[in-house]
Amino acid sequence: MKAAIWGCRGTLPAPGPTTVRYGGNTSCVAVDTADGGLVVLDCGSGLRPLGNALAANPPREVDILLTHMHLDHVTGLGFFALFFMETTVRIWGPRPVTGPLAETIDSYLSPPLFPVRFADIPARIEVTEVSEATWQIGSLSVTAAPVQHPGGALGYRLEEGGRSLAYIPDNELGLDADSGVALATGVDVLFHDAQYTEAEYPSKVGWGHSSLPDFATFVRRTEPGRALMFHHDPQHDDETLEAMRDEASRLAGREIELAAEGLVFDFPGR
Repeated sequence: MKAAIWGCRGTLPAPGPTTVRYGGNTSCVAVDTADGGLVVLDCGSGLRPLGNALAANPPREVDILLTHMHLDHVTGLGFFALFFMETTVRIWGPRPVTGPLAETIDSYLSPPLFPVRFADIPARIEVTEVSEATWQIGSLSVTAAPVQHPGGALGYRLEEGGRSLAYIPDNELGLDADSGVALATGVDVLFHDAQYTEAEYPSKVGWGHSSLPDFATFVRRTEPGRALMFHHDPQHDDETLEAMRDEASRLAGREIELAAEGLVFDFPGR
């Protein structure tokens, strides 16, 4: 298993320098499996450069795991190069509050929001709704569970060959300290929401994201091998994010890392 980050900010970056160290594109992580499969975690704007990188030698099949349908997690769907090739794309995700997942995706990828009708997209697209469940995608074991986020969202745990990764980009631990704990406990690599400073959080309660103290407590409880702050606030510049990382490390009593586009994680078998 190998994972690469293609996007990790909360929304599109705020006006400012065009080069940032910790993001720009919204949530998207690509996971290469031991049996040659490709699993994509969320379809933020990072899905576009991922698709462009795959276009020269496209895989025949891709599995996409959606955490939820907020725009920062699906805005890249219509710009995924593999949608316009002879590829099978299987999309897994929770049922939105507005109705079936397949119908919601159809509405998003159709006029007036998108110029091409969903039915005319060349790729073969299969949509499956999931909630709390464990299933196999080739050699990869996937576990999904609900987490604390407005309108509902899923977190995921991926396991293969004795290695594991937890992906929980949107989770408000301040409203449910146990949310996501089972998914994250003992994983090799944890990507988890850590969007707000302690001072910012009181004015953001209910927005669906975690404060640094709550994130640090979560890391102490779950004891991942590596813990990365994910879903960065676009209003935070690189220096602010680095200061937040240092504070999170102090609170957790261990090293904390910042998710950044281009980071690659290899998971050799135990």
